[in-house]
Amino acid sequence: MYPYRFSNLLIGYLNLGTLLASIPVIGAGLWLAKGSTATCSSILQTPLLVIGFAVLLISLAGFVGACFHVAWALWLYLVAIMLLIAFLLGITAFGFAVTAGGGGTQIPGRPYREYHISDYSSWLQKHMQDMKYWKPALACVVGSKACAKIENWTPMDYLQHDLTPIQSGCCKPPTACQYSGGMPVGAQDEDCYRWNNAADILCYQCNSCKAGVMEQIRQDWHKISILNVVVLVALICICSCGCCAFRNARRSMSEYPYGVAMVPW
Repeated sequence: MYPYRFSNLLIGYLNLGTLLASIPVIGAGLWLAKGSTATCSSILQTPLLVIGFAVLLISLAGFVGACFHVAWALWLYLVAIMLLIAFLLGITAFGFAVTAGGGGTQIPGRPYREYHISDYSSWLQKHMQDMKYWKPALACVVGSKACAKIENWTPMDYLQHDLTPIQSGCCKPPTACQYSGGMPVGAQDEDCYRWNNAADILCYQCNSCKAGVMEQIRQDWHKISILNVVVLVALICICSCGCCAFRNARRSMSEYPYGVAMVPW
């Protein structure tokens, strides 16, 4: 019997692990599709299902090919891994490009930062200005109840506590705004006039709110991009082992599985 080789066993165990890991991912996507109507949750269901089923199929092909020496399954597995590597390289480079800039401006005497649309890439600006993208993003902001967490803050709290980008941009007017009797005084930033202390208005229509959302996207995207780099390194290592397993599977189908030609006597 053709002996199992280290690369085949390694690929087999790795893919068994990823195959099992894909099951809760698919389950989460199905749960969101069936039981969740919240905008912020429902937008995750399609990516979760696509990623879950893709990982399931790729892992299944790798597991079968490596453990049972099925060359065509390993070939499909390697092609899928290489396509995934190319996709991750592209999306990682794109992510770093469109999330360049930002970071906000530190407010003197305050622990938090404020954010401005002009600090972000033109791609992000264009998407946030488009109502097709801004409406669901705003629905997520309102649904997160980020502003409710600070609605009872006193002026002293703003001097002592940090704010998230969403809270800084959407839950209060810009710090530089000046009001008299609840009305803005003189020529000021347009956001000073958009602000309203009604709980359903606040600064949700302010440019600072859009900038806060972009900053949150930038921070999240950077985390994902760093994770992508780690995944890419792992995939390249797995692909290398997969190539060895593919070679072993092809040898197992040949007359001389060890690659040694026997001289007939």
